[in-house]
Amino acid sequence: MPSLQDTYAPKNECFGCGPANTQGLQIKSFVEGDEVVATWQPKPFHHAFANILNGGIIGALLDCHSNWTAAHALMKASGASEPPCTVTADFHVKLKRPTPMDAGPVQLKAKVAELENDRAVIEATLEAGGKVTATCRGTFVAVKEGHPAYHRW
Repeated sequence: MPSLQDTYAPKNECFGCGPANTQGLQIKSFVEGDEVVATWQPKPFHHAFANILNGGIIGALLDCHSNWTAAHALMKASGASEPPCTVTADFHVKLKRPTPMDAGPVQLKAKVAELENDRAVIEATLEAGGKVTATCRGTFVAVKEGHPAYHRW
């Protein structure tokens, strides 16, 4: 089954989640029940220092994955066949502990905390080696015509 990104935005060039950005992180998000999940394998050049994932990369992973969770939730709530283009209004990442890079792929999990007409508040986690190493809570808004991100995918 293709990811949300591959299904709805194959030409998207976002650094974090764009399938068309060959230099990006290429996050692939999948719906599993009431959660959206992803598995992502860091590469050596994603480190902050030996064996520890860079905090900025962690933020990008949580931001993009949460944004897709919001887009999917807004699509389902409205009965649309495609997700609206959504952007980050705010997101807050808490780095709970260092994220080891030798523990295998990291796991992202996100779910809707609040849902309104054009926005969703999403709560997400990043796990490495079976431990939550970072959390995120953010607001993601569907943009309207005239916004630079409108129909970006």
